Amino acid sequence: MTEFLQQLINGINVGAIYALIALGYTMVYGVLRFINFAHSDVFMVGAFVGWFAGQRWGFPTGSIGGGLLVLFTAMAACATLGVVIEKLAYKPLRNRSTLTVLITAIGVSLFLQNAGQKLFGANPRSFQFTGADGSRHGLFPEQPVQLGELTVSSNQLIILVVTLALLAGLWWIVHRTKIGTAMRAVSFNATAASLVGINNSAVISFTFALGSALAGAGGILYAMNYPAIEPLMGTMPGLKAFVAAVLGGIGNLPGAALGGLLIGLIETFVKGSPFSTYTDAIAFAILILILLFRPAGLLGTLKTEKV
Repeated sequence: MTEFLQQLINGINVGAIYALIALGYTMVYGVLRFINFAHSDVFMVGAFVGWFAGQRWGFPTGSIGGGLLVLFTAMAACATLGVVIEKLAYKPLRNRSTLTVLITAIGVSLFLQNAGQKLFGANPRSFQFTGADGSRHGLFPEQPVQLGELTVSSNQLIILVVTLALLAGLWWIVHRTKIGTAMRAVSFNATAASLVGINNSAVISFTFALGSALAGAGGILYAMNYPAIEPLMGTMPGLKAFVAAVLGGIGNLPGAALGGLLIGLIETFVKGSPFSTYTDAIAFAILILILLFRPAGLLGTLKTEKV
């Protein structure tokens, strides 16, 4: 039972990161009806912004306040990057076919990966920071917490708390603000939303900014869990987060969070089983099964489209 609970905690932490990335996929799909495959590389940029902030730009690290400052800096940088990508790459293609936009998204993803290798180098960097005394430490204070026979690291607690806070903030924005109401209106019917005075372009840009900010936060939290970052680090987490979004119901925010949690739990328990070699394969097998038997996802609903 102790081992089961330990794996459960580990799975929830991994699932929380997948959920943050999956929310970006599902928000963009809900508004524009296409998959932004460059989203996983925005996640990578968030991790590197956090590394540079703590290692090169003199931001304080090793404390709660300093860690949150680095986290919010990465989120702000990724939000800006998301808006730039939307304005330069996707906005000119709004009246083009979905396939054209999809190919463009893949092109933007490849551009960010190669630009990352050029700017940051191809070698992995340790997500650790050097203190004034020369010691190495993490972004936040690292102190294991003993809960009976369970050992929980402070990083795991921070990941859980930050994720819950971001999910609560997202829910508040979507359901309790004017821009959130506009996002839901554009998602439901973009033409009708523009007819009642909603600025669709501003809503789309805000959606990209919000989703990219969550990806930036996910990049920081992922780097805390796996303290080595490199320009291709977003590929596999991004694909698994996409699986999570489809599993929960693409375009459905609670579904994306649920899908991320389930994928994280499944991955963690499979890694602790004799089938650990097939961890990645099982994640994509889930995608195939969902598309075959419940294409709308666990919380999604099928919509009939007039031709």
